Amino acid sequence: MVAKLMAEFLGTFWLVLGGCGSAVLAAAFPGVGIGLLGVSLAFGLTVLTGAYALGPISGGHFNPAVSVGLWAGGRFPGDQVFPYMISQVAGAVLGAGVLYLIASGKADFHLADGMASNGYGEHSPGGYSLRSALVTEFVLTFMFLIVILGTTHSRAPVGFAGMAIGLALCLVHLISIPVTNTSVNPARSTGPAVFVGGWALQQLWLFWVAPIIGAAIAGFTHRLLFEGDRVEPPIVGR
Repeated sequence: MVAKLMAEFLGTFWLVLGGCGSAVLAAAFPGVGIGLLGVSLAFGLTVLTGAYALGPISGGHFNPAVSVGLWAGGRFPGDQVFPYMISQVAGAVLGAGVLYLIASGKADFHLADGMASNGYGEHSPGGYSLRSALVTEFVLTFMFLIVILGTTHSRAPVGFAGMAIGLALCLVHLISIPVTNTSVNPARSTGPAVFVGGWALQQLWLFWVAPIIGAAIAGFTHRLLFEGDRVEPPIVGR
C-alpha cells in the first residue's frame, strides 16, 4: 500500500508540475508560446507518461475523481479511496509548490495572475458563468471516466489504455480551458489554489463537487450498462 500511495503522490505531482507548469511558464512565452493547444497536449502527456511509468504500481489514477469513479464502477476497493485522495492532493500541492518556486524567480510574476488556478465568472479565462463551469466540469469528467473504464476493461486491447486516456485528457483541455482553465481533477485544482488563496480557494468547491459527482455517475452508469462478466482491477497503462 505504501508503494501505491507513493506512486499516486508522484504521478499527481508530475501532472500538476507538467500541466500547470506548461500553462504558467510556456503558454505565452514571447515568440514561441505553446498556447492552448500546447497546454492541452502537456496535460495529456503527463497522464500518458505517468500511467505507463506508475500505473503498474497503483493503477495510475492521479485524480480523486478517477478513484471515486473506479470505485463506483466496481473496479477499486472503497477502503483505498480516501488514502489515494490524500496522496493525490499532497502530490498536487508539492507540484504547485515547485512551480511557484520556479515561476517566482521572474521579476514580473504575480500570484494574482492565478498560477493556472481554475475559476468561473470573472476568473474564467473566457468569462463563463458558474452554470457553464458546473456543466463543463460535470460532463467532461463523466466522459473522461467512461473512457477510462472502457479502455481498462478486460475485453479492451491490452497496452493502449494509457495512450487513449492521455489523448482523452488532451481533448478535455481543448474543450474546457476557455471555460474553467480545466480541472476534471480536484487535486489539480487544489494545488495551485493553496498558493493563490483568495478567490481560488473560494471557488475551489466547484472543482471538487462537479468532477466527483460526474465521475461517480459515470462509474455507476458504466457498471449498470456496459459491464458483463467481472473484470480485473484496472491498470491504466497496461
